Amino acid sequence: MDLREFRAGLDAWLDEHGPELEPRHGPDVTLDEEMAHLAKVKRLAYDAGWMRWGWPERVGGFGGSTLMRAYLGEALAFRDLIEPGVYSMTEVLAPTMIEFARPELAAEMVPRLLRGDETWCQGFSEPSTGSNLGSLACRARREGGEWRVSGQKVWTSLAQFAERCVLLTRTGTPESGNRGITALFVDMDTPGITVRPIRAMHGRDEFCEVFFDDVRVPLDRTLGEVDGGWAVAMDLLPYERSTSLWHRGAYLRQRLARLLGSAPEGALDPAELGEVVQQVFAFQARSRATQHRMARGERLGPETSIDKVMVATTEQAVYDLVAGAVPADIALGDDADGDRWRTEFLYSRAATIYGGSAEVQRNIIARRLLDLGAER
Repeated sequence: MDLREFRAGLDAWLDEHGPELEPRHGPDVTLDEEMAHLAKVKRLAYDAGWMRWGWPERVGGFGGSTLMRAYLGEALAFRDLIEPGVYSMTEVLAPTMIEFARPELAAEMVPRLLRGDETWCQGFSEPSTGSNLGSLACRARREGGEWRVSGQKVWTSLAQFAERCVLLTRTGTPESGNRGITALFVDMDTPGITVRPIRAMHGRDEFCEVFFDDVRVPLDRTLGEVDGGWAVAMDLLPYERSTSLWHRGAYLRQRLARLLGSAPEGALDPAELGEVVQQVFAFQARSRATQHRMARGERLGPETSIDKVMVATTEQAVYDLVAGAVPADIALGDDADGDRWRTEFLYSRAATIYGGSAEVQRNIIARRLLDLGAER
C-alpha cells in the first residue's frame, strides 16, 4: 500500500467510524476517561490495520513508509479524536524499543503498545538533576541474574497508568557521567515501585514522581549495552523533540480553526492573527521535512531541537491569541468550550519546559549545530 492509498482508505474509515471514535469533552471528563478513550481509539485502529502500517513486520507491523503512521496521528489529532501529547508517547518510545531491545522482547511488547493494550512511561528526569540528564542518580546494581534498582524519578508522564517504563539508571560511578548509564525496561507492577501523581496547574495529574526501592529487574530487560544507556537516550530524545510533535502541529491548526469559527466578531486582531497563522504553518513545514527525513532512513539528532523550540513557541502564540480573543473563557471556563480553552491555555505555559526546556534546546542548537562553543 502506498501513502496515497493509505490516506484515502484511512479517511474513509474515519468518516465511517467517527461517531464511535469521538471523545467526550467537558469539565467532568477525568484523565482516567481520557486514557480509556485513547486505548479504545488505538485498539480500533490497530484491529482495522491502520495502526500497524509504518511499523516493522518483526513487531507486528505491516511495514511501509513511516509517513503512514505520521498521517494516522495527524488525522486523529486534526479530527479532534485524540489528545496529541498522550497519543505521541507511542511515537516517542516504540522506535527506541525496536532499536535497542532484544528482538524477542520488542516483538512481544511493541504490539501491546500499538494496540492500546498497554501504556508505557519514560523514567528520565530526577528531582535533583534538572535538565542535566548525565548526572542522574537512580542506581542499578547487578546482583546475579538481575538488576536491583533504587532511586527516584519525577515528571514521569502517565506513570500511574503505565504497565512498563523505559528507565535510565546509574550503573557506573557518579563521576562517570553519561558513560555510566544503563537503560532498562521495567514492569511497573514490580514490588518496590511507588507512583505518586502530581497535580498540575491545568487540573490534570498527568505527571508523577516514581520511587524505586530495591526493585528487581531481569538482566534480559536491559536495553542496549550495559553502561551504554546514553545512546538509548540520545536515540529516544530526537523522537520526543520532533516526529511526535507532528501530531501537535495538526492539533494546533485544528484549534486555531476552531477559534476562527467561534470568536466574537472583531475579537481577533488581523495582524496578530496573521503572525500566529504564519508560525503554525512554519512549524508544520519544518516538522514535515523532519518526517520525510525519517522516512528516507536518515538518523535524527540535535537538529530536532529546532523542531522543539518552534512547536513550543507556536503553541504559546496560539493560546496567547485565544486569551486575547476570549479572555472570559480563559479566566472562568464557565461552559464546556470555555473550560477546554482554559485548560489548554494553562497547559501551553509548560510548552517551553516539558521535553527539554527551550533554554536547553537553544544551547544544543548553539553548541552542536552552530558550533558557538561551550557555555561560559
